[in-house]
Amino acid sequence: MAQFTVNASRFDPYKNFKFRVKWDNRYVAGISKVGALKRTTEVVKHREGGDPSSSRKSPGRTEYEAITLERGVTHDKDFEQWANKVWNFGSGLGSEVSLKDFRKDLIIEVYNEAGQLAIAYKVFRAWVSEFQAIADLDANANAVLIQHLKLEIEGWERDDQVTEPTEPSYTDSV
Repeated sequence: MAQFTVNASRFDPYKNFKFRVKWDNRYVAGISKVGALKRTTEVVKHREGGDPSSSRKSPGRTEYEAITLERGVTHDKDFEQWANKVWNFGSGLGSEVSLKDFRKDLIIEVYNEAGQLAIAYKVFRAWVSEFQAIADLDANANAVLIQHLKLEIEGWERDDQVTEPTEPSYTDSV
């Protein structure tokens, strides 16, 4: 089991606005929102024949919820190219789906306020189940045009190689 050192001077939890996402060993540009990592384990109830008054509970199947990624629309085609591996309309009979490489592993990194890597999660065997190329267009709006990916995943784990950073201390030099 990994040993963690504790930064005794930090009492505040990490903020949710400093993060990056990496796939294919490179950072994905412009991601502004990442959905929560959530898993649920089913409860299997059973009871013994000699104990009619109560049931026992044990863990069953574990399911991992899909995660979403959002970013502003640019000329970068990463989202669309990955979504096309699951279904590429007009590509011709027998080549609509890329069974070889439609799944990717991701890394989600969370940074502290000083920009130091604080926590990372590895997400396994993700594939695109939903792709929104552009959001609603509205001539009366004042907003960024957003793309959206919904990723089905088969698991995630915290990267224990990422340890708590020693946060910088700034002193006045008077």
